[in-house]
This record gives sequence, structure tokens and C-alpha cells, in this order.
Amino acid sequence: MGHKADISNRRAVLGIFLIAIGALWILERLDLIPSFWNDILISWQMLLIGIGVFSIIGGNKTTGTILIVIGGFFLIPEVAHIPYELRRIGWPMLIMGVGVVLLVTQTGKHKKEPPHFEHGKSHGMDYFDDFVIFGGREVYVDSQNFFGGRSTSVFGGTEYDLRQARLSQNGAVIDCLTMFGGCGFKVPPDWTVKNEVTAIFGAFTDKRGASLNQVVSDPSKTLVIKGFAAFGGVEVKYM
Repeated sequence: MGHKADISNRRAVLGIFLIAIGALWILERLDLIPSFWNDILISWQMLLIGIGVFSIIGGNKTTGTILIVIGGFFLIPEVAHIPYELRRIGWPMLIMGVGVVLLVTQTGKHKKEPPHFEHGKSHGMDYFDDFVIFGGREVYVDSQNFFGGRSTSVFGGTEYDLRQARLSQNGAVIDCLTMFGGCGFKVPPDWTVKNEVTAIFGAFTDKRGASLNQVVSDPSKTLVIKGFAAFGGVEVKYM
């Protein structure tokens, strides 16, 4: 019941978000919004901010906050004059801002136990927490009680082979953050993979279709992949 209620709440928020976009669009078409505010409200920067707000409401605070920071960063020059000296350090400040968001949100997460953690059991590779920058890594996971992990790839890539792993009784959740890089997962053909990745100039692709043939996904074996991909991608495959 709780899961269904959560899905209903997200759909309600999405509905309100779409209604707001439609209302603004109508006002813009009727010339009821001053041109100055029109350029601000109907812009890709505000779209990023709107998606960020929706992501936070949906429970993905890291992704939502990063989107709001990026959208706000590019929106500032539209509403205020920025001196040349500050424009020169704009990109370093943006990178620092994203870094602060990651530091604050991940520090908060460390206070909580990983999803589906069972007391008294050493999780080992049942749960991973990897960070790759300017490089690559291949990880083989054969856990028989796998319940997820976190993967961060910046200017690099990570690939996980989960084909010999077994999901925990409650499934597994993997949180990915990919910027100018990629993250790949090799999974068994009967797993159900749910995509909750927000991609900006990136993509989430599931390439198992061609190799699954007659294999039917098992709803009791569910892997949720969520997170944020910018100028990179998250890929799921079997081979």
C-alpha cells in the first residue's frame, strides 16, 4: 500500500507540474506575460529547475539539487548583469557547486543504512560504493544477497557484471551518478530492471531486448537503477 501511495503522490505532483507548464504556455501565447518574464519562464534553464524540483519531491534529492544548481547558474545572466571578472570564474564555481551538493547529500546518506540492510550480516559485495574519476573499472559481483550500491563516474567509466549474483528478498537499488562518463550493468535475463535515471545530454539504454528472446522477466527479481547522467550514459545489457 505504501509503495502504491508513493507512486500516486508522484503522479499527482507530475500532474500539477504539467498543468503549471501548460498554463504558462497559454499565458505566453495570449501575450499576458511581459516579454522579460517570458524569456525567463519559458526557457531550458527553468525546465531544468522544474525537473529538479520534481526530482526532489520524488525522493531523489541529489539529482534534483544538481539540476537546480545547473539551471540556476545559467539563468543568472538572464536576470542580472554579471561582471567580466565573475564570468571568468563561472565554470569553476559551477563545478564547485556540484561538488558541494554531492558532499552535502552523500554525507547525509552516510547517516542512514544502505537499502534493505540486514543487521548482523557482513554485506561485503552485497553492497558497493564506488568512485571513478579519469579512469575505468570492471567489477564482478557474485553476491547471493545483493541489495544494491552507489556508483559515481566522472570522466571515466565503470562496468558491473551481476550475472552470477542473486537479488535480496526485497530486490536491489543502485544509485548512479555519471558525468562525462558511463556506467554499465550486465544482468541476468530474467531480472526486471526499472529505469529511474534522469539524463541531461545523456541517456539510459537497455540493450537486452535482442538477446532475451523468449525469456520472461520475473517481477520478484527487480533491480531499480536511479540517479543522474550528464554528458554520459547508463547501459544495461546481458552479454
